[in-house]
Amino acid sequence: MNKLIYFALCMGILSCNSQQQTKNQEETEIQNQRPNIIFILADDMGYGDLKSLNPDSDIPTPNMDKIVNEGIHFTDAHTNSSVCTPTRYGVLTGRYAFRTRLKSGVLWGYSPSLIESGRVTVAGFLKQNGYNTACVGKWHLGLDWQKLDESKEIEDIKVVPEGFDDNVNYSQPAGGGPQDCGFDYSLIIPASLDMSPYLYVRNGLAVEPPTAYTEGKDQKKDGRGVFWRKGKMSPGFDFFQVLPSLVDSACNYISQQADEKDPFFLYLPLPAPHTPWMPTDEFGSKSNAGKYGDFVNMVDAQIGKVMQAVTAAGMDDNTLIIVTSDNGADWNPDDKEKFSHRANYIFKGRKADIFEAGHRVLFIARWKGKIQAGSSSDEVLCTTDLLGTVAGLLEKPIPNGAGEDSYNLWPAFVGNAGETPIREATIHHSLQGIFSIRKGKWKFTPHLGSGGFSKPSTIEPKEGEAPGTLYDMENDPEEQNNLYDLHPEIVKELTALIEKYKEQGYSRPL
Repeated sequence: MNKLIYFALCMGILSCNSQQQTKNQEETEIQNQRPNIIFILADDMGYGDLKSLNPDSDIPTPNMDKIVNEGIHFTDAHTNSSVCTPTRYGVLTGRYAFRTRLKSGVLWGYSPSLIESGRVTVAGFLKQNGYNTACVGKWHLGLDWQKLDESKEIEDIKVVPEGFDDNVNYSQPAGGGPQDCGFDYSLIIPASLDMSPYLYVRNGLAVEPPTAYTEGKDQKKDGRGVFWRKGKMSPGFDFFQVLPSLVDSACNYISQQADEKDPFFLYLPLPAPHTPWMPTDEFGSKSNAGKYGDFVNMVDAQIGKVMQAVTAAGMDDNTLIIVTSDNGADWNPDDKEKFSHRANYIFKGRKADIFEAGHRVLFIARWKGKIQAGSSSDEVLCTTDLLGTVAGLLEKPIPNGAGEDSYNLWPAFVGNAGETPIREATIHHSLQGIFSIRKGKWKFTPHLGSGGFSKPSTIEPKEGEAPGTLYDMENDPEEQNNLYDLHPEIVKELTALIEKYKEQGYSRPL
């Protein structure tokens, strides 16, 4: 063979090999920049439940403690609401839920969809950026059930009497659910595990129609936390197996993704430890905090199963796992009297309150090799920040008109936050629709009372009494010393800022 031709062929082969190596390196770099993302949203779990965050916790939480030890925990993280539905809306849309039709309270099992058609969600954003997306767990954001009789409405009913005609055509797909919000795959229960109808919905379709009926459980008769409402249910629906069944499905999804080229986003909103408190026999008496503590221990074990699935799939080094809760624990005064455990740590109040325990939550994350092991951050974080944070991680802009209340907290995850706060201020919102705002160290509430479950929920100020509260959260995280009268300039500033955020429709600079 001619030497020149042979040389040219050799150079061509080397060039092709070099180009392939460069391509492989670029694909690896892109993959490293696009980790798998698993967002686990516990339901009604307290900051003080974790041993790693509260040394006095009476509940074993070895798996969540492992995430804390191998990743980061945020000491000042908050849900955008003190109850379920509005927080879930904020997580997925990056927008405060008080901007929707839901000004207070939560949705029910027959409520129509809350997420507006066409609104950008975290799942939709990640899907546009090459992610496979899945939602497995408790939805509780409403579904647009199909009607059997178009001339009749589907009643948004809380307690369903036996024989009730719900007018739902369960043979047809429900709209407004995960499949319409950017998720490729979904397996959900419609709302909380104490709200009818009790069934699984896969990709919009009922797995088994709710042709049976449950008389429900009454915690006055069956014990604290053992509660669910009367209503329709699938004949094979087993309340005790809902949590492990959903987690097993999530683990199967993770295993299936091991062979996929593209990364995945798994949104895993657990139905626990919300009522009904239903630890299986394996987890009985594993804590010193009663049935609730045992259920939290079970939740921790389920999170451990997810972590094991990631490891078994060989994905530890390219998977970001985040665990948080949709609000604080429903740990009431009787629970505190009966047990030494403090589910909400040192914080005042309980779930549903505007007080700190209503919305201050655990927020922990692990991505091996990217997030420093054993690190912490005191940046004020809100659950609305997920969209802005994943956009920051991917170095992509938030789409126009989306994520109005979502900040990029990714620098804080990796220890690159500056000396100034990343976000200007954070709105808090209670079950009854009471507002509060946090800016820097100051937390201002223009009302008195909890605005939630703690009594009294509302207080009319006496003559000469401050009509609201102002707390220095750096020096008084337990909200004991009201400084309202001492700092009228701060009260004035934060009063105006709440109104500004409500009126302009956004809080993040657009």
